[in-house]
Amino acid sequence: MTAVFKDINKFRSKISDAKGSIGFVPSLGALHEGHISLIKKSLTDNDFTVVSLFLNPTQFNDKNDLKNYPNTFDKDLKILEELKVDYLLAPEPNSIYPDDYTYKVTESKLSNILCGATRPGHFTGVLTIVAKLLNIVNADKAYFGKKDYQQYLLIDNMAKALFMKTEIVPCPIIREPSGLALSSRNLLLTENEKLIAPNLHKVISGDSTIKEMYSQLTDLGFKVDYIEEHWGRRFVAAFLGNVRLIDNVQI
Repeated sequence: MTAVFKDINKFRSKISDAKGSIGFVPSLGALHEGHISLIKKSLTDNDFTVVSLFLNPTQFNDKNDLKNYPNTFDKDLKILEELKVDYLLAPEPNSIYPDDYTYKVTESKLSNILCGATRPGHFTGVLTIVAKLLNIVNADKAYFGKKDYQQYLLIDNMAKALFMKTEIVPCPIIREPSGLALSSRNLLLTENEKLIAPNLHKVISGDSTIKEMYSQLTDLGFKVDYIEEHWGRRFVAAFLGNVRLIDNVQI
């Protein structure tokens, strides 16, 4: 049975008694196979595994995006119990932000490109919540998927820059058979949009120029935010209807 904690102090008291290595998988909830792959990796690598479910309001620069984000807590808990996860941390917002979000973790270079360029405050919210959770859990390893590659890099660099105990472990992108990268936001796509969405990965995996990729995606019904290349990878963000999708491929 997965032990569920909403009280941070009770969780910290309990986890301090754990004898062995601790793995950690933070999430916003609405768990899918991508999350499950991270959890299974932690279960394999460590004596204990902690998963957090916290829909972090500070990383949403669009209030409608926060409002529409899928909430599947009961289903998520069932998944964690089936996987035999040791601990679930599901704190209330006021317990995570007792300072009313006056103290923040910011980054001044990498966070200004790609998603950071069009989502002001997003990565400050991400880094702040992850720093808080890493301090609370005090895990040996924490697992992040490469779909949010920019986020992974920022978190890894933060952990090293602030001399945090936790090793940040990158894990492969998990895709649907169609090639669409798994995301909780996929639940918000209409049936027709689900048929179109896999083209995002297909287009950026091709040999066309970036300008041609823009045109191809636009013709398919996407509203492209960016297509850029960094760190030997090609990155894309695009809206399909009201849903913002991201992906990246190695080049």
